[in-house]
Amino acid sequence: MKSGKKKPSGRAMGAAVAGVDIGSIFTKVVIIDAESYDIISFSIMRSGASHENASRSATKDALRAAGMSLEDLAYVVSTGYGRSRVPFADRQITEITCHARAAKFLFPDAHTIIDIGGQDSKVIRIDAAGRVTNFVMNDRCAAGTGRFLEVMAEALEVDLGKMTELSLRATKNIEVSSVCAVFAESEVISLIASGHEKADIAAAIFRAIARRITGMVGQLGVQERVVMTGGVAKNEGVVRALEERLNVKITVPEEPQIAGALGAALLAAESLK
Repeated sequence: MKSGKKKPSGRAMGAAVAGVDIGSIFTKVVIIDAESYDIISFSIMRSGASHENASRSATKDALRAAGMSLEDLAYVVSTGYGRSRVPFADRQITEITCHARAAKFLFPDAHTIIDIGGQDSKVIRIDAAGRVTNFVMNDRCAAGTGRFLEVMAEALEVDLGKMTELSLRATKNIEVSSVCAVFAESEVISLIASGHEKADIAAAIFRAIARRITGMVGQLGVQERVVMTGGVAKNEGVVRALEERLNVKITVPEEPQIAGALGAALLAAESLK
């Protein structure tokens, strides 16, 4: 579980609103000031078996960090995989819209958004006003997602957080041809059995993810600035592999995992007004 508190800028705080993003693996909550849009607090925790329980627990954690109670929230927007399971939400909005809203808020010149979450990945195009003009989504399998990375780390028997550091020691250019989690796991095990170094395999895994996402980006075309959101954006190895494959600089928010919840909170503020 991760939570944090950010002090609003010097002005007096107005009404508080929240965005609750129920992902397949993690639940994220962001509370903001509805007037200034300053982030007051946020929380990230595992979704577990019950999305309703996760929404309550993560919101309670964010409220605790903010020194608030649920009654202090003037409006709540839910989003994500389990958005219909947030009993105290005033409105439900798709994660496509929420990630687009957050990216535009954080980076006004954003036009292409790559969001890689726990179980799906999306590429979103927005216009100069921040409106979604088109998107591509992979939600049929775990190919190239956070879960894919977890499975690959388990197959390599390395900590997921250390895979980037490991990949930097790669000396040979080998390939993991499949992005299906099941087949890629078998492929990684075979590569290990064949005597290939784990560093080379880790780098190959990142390239496999980049190859998958590049195919999705190709359906829409790349228009800079490119912003990457979602938990996988914390993995520098994946970001680097994507930058090399797409030949563009990718911008990653300070805390990319809360982008969907931030977008939901921003839309909550706008709904309140």
